[in-house]
Amino acid sequence: MAYDSTATKERILAAATAEFAAHGVAGARVDRIAAEAKANKRAIYDYFGDKSKLFAVVLERALAGLAEAVPPSDDLPGYAERLFDYHRARPEALRLVMWEALEIGDRPVPAEEARTRHYQDKIDAAESAGPGGDARTRVFFTLALASWSIGMPQLRRMVLGPDHSLDDLRADIARAVQALPADAGPPGPA
Repeated sequence: MAYDSTATKERILAAATAEFAAHGVAGARVDRIAAEAKANKRAIYDYFGDKSKLFAVVLERALAGLAEAVPPSDDLPGYAERLFDYHRARPEALRLVMWEALEIGDRPVPAEEARTRHYQDKIDAAESAGPGGDARTRVFFTLALASWSIGMPQLRRMVLGPDHSLDDLRADIARAVQALPADAGPPGPA
């Protein structure tokens, strides 16, 4: 059987996604990725470079999958529900972004310009829903409401109680996003 580099890369990316989502860049181990992918460590370094570069590829791929599955919409409450559903079913993308925040902090992230343009697409969609207000703020809060609820299950349980279902929370998020002021001015001092 001939060596299939495409299949090997796919196995590496799948294993790296799980490893980075669980452990972040600092805690991830290339030997565990190689073992899970049934590849050797050398193949990982040859295809992707170092561990940080592999993380950047994994994160870019996860965010591209998210963007494709949950495209921008002028219906922010519906968008929030779809984003919530995506993170609920596939928490890896959210975990990867959270690890990025923990490990990189406020410094520029890989592909920041391209990612900023992607968020601008969301802002443009929110602006198309109607004039007035700061669409940037509404989009930011929409992302936060949909993501934080999945990313912090312990806070969700402590604040809302153990019996507050994710289905109830999904509806709560849509109502909260709907209530975001559309006529507020841009952020900053008045």
